[in-house]
Amino acid sequence: MTNTQVTLVQIDNYGPWTVTPEPRREADLQTMQSRLYADISQFVGNRGGYTFFTRFDNMIAVTNGCSFDDHALLQESVGNRYPVTLSLGVATGTNPVQALSDATELIQDAGSAQDKNRRECLEGRVIEPPHRADGDVQIAHFDVINATGNYTDELNAFDTFIEIEQGYAELMRHMRYAHDSLSFFVGGDNVIVVCPELGSAEYEEALCHVEDAVDVEMQVGVGRGTSAHEAGYAAKHALETCRTDGTRVELEWETT
Repeated sequence: MTNTQVTLVQIDNYGPWTVTPEPRREADLQTMQSRLYADISQFVGNRGGYTFFTRFDNMIAVTNGCSFDDHALLQESVGNRYPVTLSLGVATGTNPVQALSDATELIQDAGSAQDKNRRECLEGRVIEPPHRADGDVQIAHFDVINATGNYTDELNAFDTFIEIEQGYAELMRHMRYAHDSLSFFVGGDNVIVVCPELGSAEYEEALCHVEDAVDVEMQVGVGRGTSAHEAGYAAKHALETCRTDGTRVELEWETT
């Protein structure tokens, strides 16, 4: 049984800040967002977690192993180095979609994303060490089969991007509504999916759905662990088995 700890990271009052006292240069905003994401990703990653940028003003992290003190330290570090502050909602559950919904509700209850009086709220709960287990996190690492040969070396860069994004968008929707999973594009042709407890049949069904819907063939390696890092690293190894053996679905705990 999975027990995923999800943290919603939301920049406080970001929309109004970007136009106060006048609209800020887009290049400066994009630079700050990317640096902030990189710093948060490194902070969470050093503690075994994964962070995904989503819309940049809202980021989603899998933070199994991060304590409440870790979250407070992240807020302090960002507040000391950036012109913006962060509010964090933390929730846990066997279903990552529900955990994210609960984390979101905690922040929303503290105030609107554009409420100038909401600053650095930190709400929710974490999984304490005595309650952590080896299978708390299940990560699936999807990629497009032969993306280089089928797309990168055949199409211009933007058309390749369209094809890859179509596969990602269809996978993201399907995994969200059919399997209560959270999918994130992480560059190249790679998508990382945070899942509840799923088996080979569910992953095979998802691959068939994407291929039927948008004609993009994918493969997936799946891993699990006490943290996102452990589960994700196992998923990478399982995906390498797919590439080596020509299979479409590999579960790390069934190949070791």
